[in-house]
Amino acid sequence: MTEIVPVSGPELVTYADELAALLIESVEGGASVGFLAPLDRTAAANWWRERATAVEEGSQQVWIARDDERVAGTIGLVRAALPNARHRAEVAKLIVRPSARGRGIGRALLTAVERSAAAQGLTLLVLDTETGSDAERLYSAAGWSPCGSVPGYAADPYGTLRATTFYYRALGRPEASAQ
Repeated sequence: MTEIVPVSGPELVTYADELAALLIESVEGGASVGFLAPLDRTAAANWWRERATAVEEGSQQVWIARDDERVAGTIGLVRAALPNARHRAEVAKLIVRPSARGRGIGRALLTAVERSAAAQGLTLLVLDTETGSDAERLYSAAGWSPCGSVPGYAADPYGTLRATTFYYRALGRPEASAQ
């Protein structure tokens, strides 16, 4: 049974090593999530630990998918910092362990973020992903709208520049949050 749970800053520090293993496994499997292979375990764990302050301050949220007490996936939500963008956030680092893919974990993580964002009064979510990736198919199937692609936007784990497609998901009436 997979359980999706939000984590606090201190919990994120506790999970950092396990999240580092998830990140490394995903990067080695070709996932374009901002890191190049080979990814050092210490550097990966430190990257997660560095997010803890933002989680405690409320500018970022992180959820994990636990599968038999093992981290099977993660997703983040990064709040926009500027006053004119407080109605939106970016979905970041949707990662599912390669051995756990195809079981609906990615969709469950995405749904958890969407529900939480809506409950917080956010009306717009954005994200980006490698064009043609499995993640792109997930976002399309989940009702996200593509809004453009940029060639050569980010390097894949092996350093090759790839196109990135940007997506958005409206959660409510944007004009309602502008008041």
